[in-house]
Amino acid sequence: MQELERLQQMVDGARRIVFFGGAGVSTESGIPDFRSTDGLYSQSYDYPPEVILSRTFFDNNPAVFYRFYREKMLFLSAQPNDAHRKLAQLEEAGRLTAVITQNIDNLHQKAGSKNVLELHGSVWRNYCMRCKKPYSVEAVLQAEGVPRCECGGIIRPDVVLYEEALDTGVMEAAVRAVSQADLLIVGGTSLVVWPAAGLIRYFSGDSLVLINKGETPYDDRADLLIRAPIAKTLGKIAVR
Repeated sequence: MQELERLQQMVDGARRIVFFGGAGVSTESGIPDFRSTDGLYSQSYDYPPEVILSRTFFDNNPAVFYRFYREKMLFLSAQPNDAHRKLAQLEEAGRLTAVITQNIDNLHQKAGSKNVLELHGSVWRNYCMRCKKPYSVEAVLQAEGVPRCECGGIIRPDVVLYEEALDTGVMEAAVRAVSQADLLIVGGTSLVVWPAAGLIRYFSGDSLVLINKGETPYDDRADLLIRAPIAKTLGKIAVR
């Protein structure tokens, strides 16, 4: 049986689908992947991206952080692709219970998904580190140098930097969603970044589907393994 036919059968037979996705879900919307050969990690800067995006670097070098952040992390004109749209349709049809994402681009919400668990936060939310006043992403984008609140505090994006822990409430909700799913579709992620990658251990449902262009440490556990772009694959699935 063809891979797409098997995936369609699994989707048709499932009633509690959960999707867990990474950077590969957004690359087809024009947002670069950190770890691909043409991603941010392969480019040359004075500091490696993983250093710039650490909490220590943010605290010690906020001006450099924000120069990099505005240039390489904000893709506000990006639009949802077929993967985002199909997942929103599955949720609207009552078949998908949650989208768990490592991405910070808000594309799932733009496509119409409601229950989106953002493990690493969102560039669209920002707040003053001193008084906690919320700020729009435009306020960060348009500010010169380090964006500051009217109280004088530094405005920072509501994203999880290296050296920071994931939000406990979001992680607990993700574990609960995965543990209650009968079909878990994992796509566009290498499954090497912890603790997010460990979510797959909580799945005990009927079928595990991995859709990724490259290998993952969990390939041998998959009931269905598809080596293809996630948007191209999910875009062909019917919601019925």
